[in-house]
Amino acid sequence: MDSIIFDLDGTIWDSIDTVLLAWNDVVKEKKLTREDFEGTMGLQMDDISRKLFPNLDYQTRTKIIKQCFEIEGEYIEEYGGELYENVEAVLNKLFKKYKLFIVSNCQQGYIDGFFKYHQLDKYFLDYEIPSRTGLAKGENIKLIMERNNLSKPVYIGDTEGDLKASSYAGIPFVFAKYGFGDVTDYDYVIEKFDDLLELF
Repeated sequence: MDSIIFDLDGTIWDSIDTVLLAWNDVVKEKKLTREDFEGTMGLQMDDISRKLFPNLDYQTRTKIIKQCFEIEGEYIEEYGGELYENVEAVLNKLFKKYKLFIVSNCQQGYIDGFFKYHQLDKYFLDYEIPSRTGLAKGENIKLIMERNNLSKPVYIGDTEGDLKASSYAGIPFVFAKYGFGDVTDYDYVIEKFDDLLELF
């Protein structure tokens, strides 16, 4: 193994409470809840909009969700999110042995806000998101691999979508069981972020 590619939400941190603040500033007529968001983890924009606003037509829900995503990064940068226990200490040890990356389904500005608030950018060499490439997560994992000449990476995530993405990229999947998803098929499993030090 030469590198580790991470999902972000449900793997490195939980930012739902901050995202709720941002989205409920935009969506006045329907109060979104934490439970609403937990059901959208790992999905791309159109799937999220269909799940949260099923009674709205495509154009209306797309307009609303774009407005939400536009201010989401600003809130993340200002309020951050809840890092899982010992994240920075673990990253500090891992990046001395492996190249670290992030591939997430979040929107433009989200990872930048994450980096700025928690000052963790020093541990990651590169990242990719669908709003920048127009590609699905599995394709973005492959793009990171090609761009950085990775030969033996693993992907760490917490949803079925993460499993499918790593399978598409042809690399082992590490299931972050403490996250938001329920995955039954994986190569490795961690109960908490610290377990990565024992695994690698």
